[in-house]
Amino acid sequence: MPRATNAAASHRRKKRVLKQARGFSGSRSKLFRQATEAVDRAMVMATVHRKTKKRDFRSLWITRVSAACRLNDMSYSRFIQGLTTAKIGLNRKMLSEIAIHDPDGFTEIVKQAKAALA
Repeated sequence: MPRATNAAASHRRKKRVLKQARGFSGSRSKLFRQATEAVDRAMVMATVHRKTKKRDFRSLWITRVSAACRLNDMSYSRFIQGLTTAKIGLNRKMLSEIAIHDPDGFTEIVKQAKAALA
């Protein structure tokens, strides 16, 4: 019986990895071993950075809301406490957008939070 090789599958695997490594520089996009290591690392980093991006955006929204609260003579923590007490269920992303695009509306929300605390 003739010897069977795994040539077709091997070629497909190499082609897939090299296609994923297309934007990398130098041998990382040309040579299979370097490309495999680079692609594996890139996949891990993509997962890590998806998590980091969520963290960074939440931090940005909090900073924006805090700045808007300061303009209305209130601290961020007291504002969030007031929202919870008043049972206003807006998330930080929406509060940030309101603070930027509708300052008067945000002032009304701050008034409601102050009234709930008083």
